[in-house]
Amino acid sequence: MFDFAMKFVLLILFFGVMVAIGLYCRRHATDVSGFVLGGRSVGPWLTAFAYGTSYFSAVVFVGYAGQFGWRYGIAATWAGLGNAFLGSLLAWVVLGRRTRVMTQHLDSATMPEFFGKRFGSPALKLCASAIIFVFLIPYTASLYNGLSRLFGMAFDIDYSVCVVVMAVLTAVYVIAGGYMATAINDFIQGIIMLAGIVAVILAVLQSQGGFLAALERLARVQGDSDIPGVYASFFGPDPVNLLGVVVLTSLGTWGLPQMVQKFYAIKSEAAISKGTVISTVFALVVAGGCYFLGGFGRLFQDRVDVAAEGFDAIIPAMLSGLPATLIAVVVILVLSASMSTLSSLVLTSSSTLTLDFIRGNIIREMDERRQVRWMRGLIVVFISISVVLALIQYKSSVTFIAQLMGVSWGALAGAFLAPFLYGLYWKGTTTAGCWASFLFSTAMMLANILWKQHFPVLLQSPINAGAFCMVAGLAIVPVVSAVTRAPAPARLDQIFACYNRTVTVTVRDSIGENEVDDV
Repeated sequence: MFDFAMKFVLLILFFGVMVAIGLYCRRHATDVSGFVLGGRSVGPWLTAFAYGTSYFSAVVFVGYAGQFGWRYGIAATWAGLGNAFLGSLLAWVVLGRRTRVMTQHLDSATMPEFFGKRFGSPALKLCASAIIFVFLIPYTASLYNGLSRLFGMAFDIDYSVCVVVMAVLTAVYVIAGGYMATAINDFIQGIIMLAGIVAVILAVLQSQGGFLAALERLARVQGDSDIPGVYASFFGPDPVNLLGVVVLTSLGTWGLPQMVQKFYAIKSEAAISKGTVISTVFALVVAGGCYFLGGFGRLFQDRVDVAAEGFDAIIPAMLSGLPATLIAVVVILVLSASMSTLSSLVLTSSSTLTLDFIRGNIIREMDERRQVRWMRGLIVVFISISVVLALIQYKSSVTFIAQLMGVSWGALAGAFLAPFLYGLYWKGTTTAGCWASFLFSTAMMLANILWKQHFPVLLQSPINAGAFCMVAGLAIVPVVSAVTRAPAPARLDQIFACYNRTVTVTVRDSIGENEVDDV
């Protein structure tokens, strides 16, 4: 009884803090810039944690860590390292400053709005908005996966109750405080995730006699491979498919609207430099820790029947023997991961649909207050749809939703990564190049759902197909752009002028050649 009461009190405290922050941040959410971007004044710590917590959800902790850890053993840690150095460090270095500068110059608050203004194409903006709507909603529903088993293990609470409570509380603080409330809550949730994953790893390894003993036992596991010790090896039993996982989960962040939009809101160039370091360390601990933990999943095969229960049962089985206090921490960790990503997704979806689809197309005149009201209303709509999809998937035999969730990252990042990257750096990128990337990736991933059996064996996996779309887009955009007409040079010069602004400083801040004394 005491253990249950302690878990319950921790949950109430956690939810209370989240809602209180949302109410506190209402003053930052009175106009579009404040509600969507926090007034472009968010510091490095909040931005870095917002990026990291939007990146890593319960899908990673429960689903991906269990599935890929089971398949690849300790080599699954490569996915976490890829997330840290390719998905975080390099993304911040390559995209951070240029995204912040050009989006402010073009006065764009969303990724579709960037495409529309950068390439002078309202149709491109509408298409990007539609792609986001189609593929973010099912991805939003996927965030509830994994909560059922963990809550059942810790509280014996029905999955439906967990989903509804989490959705309602997330809606309250996002609707009230917008991006600033999301960023502050992400910071708190990120700290919980950092502390929680470290504590869980130490506890799980200790239950197996320590790291070296656990690694030795893992080396003796036969599993599905005939190679001795393969699950404790450097590259695991299937390095080719492991590479697909690394590419999809790491390079994918470069084209996901809910991730890239974090760069829109950061305060300054100095904040970008600090945020790069913070975000990389966060990803190294959380993602590296999740996949590292999952790599030891086969040591618990006596507690879980993967064939009957699925990969989502692996991590809960690993945690089932932990003390009640630590289980409570794990539940709050998974809630933090899910709520932070959910808040980011619904804010991205509502702002995109309002600013890029409804404003100027369905409703011609919308003042700032009306736009914010629409976004708040759509947050309720999107969260409601995600709850319905999650419950349908859980309580019926419908598999289409689950398939669509699996391809959402590939479709979104495959469509947007190359046009966005080239659009920031290369004047020769054309509207036709963007259309080619949009159409190729969405068609490819939808075909992967409907006619998977007709794909080559390597591309039948949605993960490999998504990774292929991202890499293919990097070739498609420049090839199509090279044979199609670029915008007028004068317009391009005006767009890229933001990178070459002249800044005047006083002498004390800049020593000229004539002022240097001979030494």
